[in-house]
Amino acid sequence: MADFVQIKNLEKTFGDHRVLKGIDIEIQKGEIVTIIGSSGSGKSTLLRCINLLETPTSGAILFKGENILDIQYNLPKYRAQVGMVFQQFNLFENHNVLSNCTVGQVKVLNRSKEEAEKIALENLDKVGMKEFAFAKPAQLSGGQKQRVAIARAISMDPEVMLFDEPTSALDPEMVGEVLNIMSDLTKTGLTMIIVTHEMKFAQEVSDRVIFMDQGVVAEEGAPEELFSNPKEERTKEFLQRIIE
Repeated sequence: MADFVQIKNLEKTFGDHRVLKGIDIEIQKGEIVTIIGSSGSGKSTLLRCINLLETPTSGAILFKGENILDIQYNLPKYRAQVGMVFQQFNLFENHNVLSNCTVGQVKVLNRSKEEAEKIALENLDKVGMKEFAFAKPAQLSGGQKQRVAIARAISMDPEVMLFDEPTSALDPEMVGEVLNIMSDLTKTGLTMIIVTHEMKFAQEVSDRVIFMDQGVVAEEGAPEELFSNPKEERTKEFLQRIIE
């Protein structure tokens, strides 16, 4: 099977600071890949490069065999196929929940308002937020906002979903509800790349876990291997620190 997403020798530099140092990752269609590592290891920067919220300094990102960094590549089409859920929700505060989930569908996918609302309500129902369709984000808890953000992303029918530490801004009691929604999503066949510090979740849902350290992929493998028998010393040190 051809690789769905290929990252080749990816570099990202901010001024004199080299954040990503020759990253090589291949992801299959339908694969659930989690990326773990200490703060500052380059995890979120990598995700933002995949979504082109940051422009890589060099290297290549191939989606279905085409380099998205080529000048002639259709970026709007690519962005429509790659959904992203952020740490801080990034909802439109002046729109209600339903409108948050329809505006992208109408503007980017050219769906009618009626079709967009039907799809949005179905997805809000999946994440338990249908009854809040006409609430504003300010009226919601953090966990509710993140569930709306997930509904908004999947309403765009993405082929790849990126999650950038989606529970890090939540109160502890709200973390579980968002992880449960994400766990359900992993069963749908969607390709998912998840940056997370929730190690138990990573162990349970991942097909593969990537450990990043100081801007490089230090180790990767099946969760049962990487968590129980890490090969690299820095992976061992990280896991000993983070898993009590």
